[in-house]
Amino acid sequence: MVFTVFFNVFHLKIAFFDIFPAEINTTMTISKLTKISDVLFRKKTFDGGSHLNSQMKRCLTILDVMFIAIGHMIGAGIYVLTGSVVRNQAGPAIILSFLFSGFAALLSAFSYAEFGARFPRAGSAYTYSYVGMGEIWAFIVGWTVPLEYMIGNAAVARSWSGYFDTLVYKSVSNWTLTNVGHLSDGHGFFAQYPDFLAFILLYLVAIAVAMGSKFSTNVNTSFVVLNLAVLAFVIICGFTYADFSLWSGTYPDGRSKFFPYGIQGAVSGASTCFFAFIGFEALATAGEEAKNPHRTIPLATFSSLAIISVLYVLMGASLTLMVPYDQVDPDAAFAAAFEMKGATVAKIIMSVGALAGMLNNLVTGAFALPRAVYAMADDGLIFGWFGVINSRTKTPLNATIAFTIINSVLALVFDLEALVDFMSIGTLLAYSMVSLCVVILRHQKMLKDGSDDEYDDGGTLKPWVPFRSFWDHFSEGISIRCATGGLIFGYVCLALPFKTGIFSNAGGIILLVVGAVCSIISFIFILGHEQNKSTATYKVPFVPFLPCLGLLINVFMMVYLNLMTWIRLFVWLAIGILIYIGYGIRHSKEAKKMKNTVVSSDMAVLKNGANTKVH
Repeated sequence: MVFTVFFNVFHLKIAFFDIFPAEINTTMTISKLTKISDVLFRKKTFDGGSHLNSQMKRCLTILDVMFIAIGHMIGAGIYVLTGSVVRNQAGPAIILSFLFSGFAALLSAFSYAEFGARFPRAGSAYTYSYVGMGEIWAFIVGWTVPLEYMIGNAAVARSWSGYFDTLVYKSVSNWTLTNVGHLSDGHGFFAQYPDFLAFILLYLVAIAVAMGSKFSTNVNTSFVVLNLAVLAFVIICGFTYADFSLWSGTYPDGRSKFFPYGIQGAVSGASTCFFAFIGFEALATAGEEAKNPHRTIPLATFSSLAIISVLYVLMGASLTLMVPYDQVDPDAAFAAAFEMKGATVAKIIMSVGALAGMLNNLVTGAFALPRAVYAMADDGLIFGWFGVINSRTKTPLNATIAFTIINSVLALVFDLEALVDFMSIGTLLAYSMVSLCVVILRHQKMLKDGSDDEYDDGGTLKPWVPFRSFWDHFSEGISIRCATGGLIFGYVCLALPFKTGIFSNAGGIILLVVGAVCSIISFIFILGHEQNKSTATYKVPFVPFLPCLGLLINVFMMVYLNLMTWIRLFVWLAIGILIYIGYGIRHSKEAKKMKNTVVSSDMAVLKNGANTKVH
């Protein structure tokens, strides 16, 4: 809602010379304000079956698509984050952290599955926001999604490099520090030393991805099969060393062995572990290349999430039952644990699996990144050069090349922890927008089956809603947007006292009361809208309850992120908005559709006028 106010005020101060009359001045009329709103919030439309048409090749099976998601979730989440969260945040309660974050991911996955089945396009959350919320919101989401993938890929590349470095007793980092020198002291945004291994790795993976969708998915599938076999071995082997006394009882200082950091530690760990569940968004970017997306996307989404959740819980349990949480190596947790137990063979197998898993993660991230960029370029919101599909490989080769260069620079010089924190906010923003879009899309009018001009009652207010006549003065869809905006405001007010711990003073109590009242009223107002009679192949159940619950969890996790992460996000968005103002707003394909519609309407009016004069 803050963004909406900002854009309306900002664009009132500049002249849209190519779109609006030049005489915009202080006496601007309501109709001209409406035109500005129409531009900023115009929605993406598909003519007939155009949402299924694509320059890309539809060649991916349900197994290919499911393995893209598994491959994207199976790498750094298990092999790197597990050790860090166990040692520093949650202890054995990491299994609850994985369950909490998995549940939060499931709520968002419901929404992704519906949109992926209805609009199987490469843009994922960007396209869904375009359809449900409008162009400016789509641009905001679309501008953060490529950043999310770039940071994710850079983080995984650095994780792979760091894990390899640990296995060779820090010889890579020691050589770099000796021969190249320090970049920083290692405590800021920049890494301690330039990571040339991660830099090279990203280029090698990009070459594989650029060779074509089927080739890259075959590579991905091979890695996934290898990883699943390794994980099965590690889980079984790990449980043979299980010591359940590490979970029961208390330490001499009174702390629970299962909750050494308290329940707050498990919740805090869930926010970090959420990074490990973002694979189903990568899956959604493959919608434009899936053979039967209406069936493939929902099935692949839930299958991959279920498999990964079980694996995460079992891996977390086996690790914390092998060694005390405070002896876990945060950089190479499982390899170090097996070494402590004298299981050398298991350590070697685990290390190979870890490197393969993170490489697998990197392949799927490199697959998704150029497709997210391509979707925006194909819609005209960013430079069209990124939307060119190579005639031979049928992939967005230009976007692959350009963003691999940027990606490799990020991996070369930036710190892993800073990258992961920054990525989380982009992921949560995208998930929040998709949940909102499901609520909005379900409460808007749709054509009745078999009719070309007759709409159902979707979005209309139910008889029991007070002040119905007030909302009749506004255009269609305003009431449901206000309801969702009020819900977000209420959620933020509820989350802030938990983040700041100000329950004991009057300010915290006021925030809680305002948040609770605003959330309840807004949710009841949403319930006061009729849902449409959509016949989509898959629909989120229990709307608006599930999407609103998912939104609540996402908002809480966003509020818990640190201030610098928010500042970096706003800087990145400011750069994007300048591009949108300077380029996207004038080259948007939806803008051209609007102009063509206006011209067609004007021609029809002139023709009718001429016929009237003849008669």
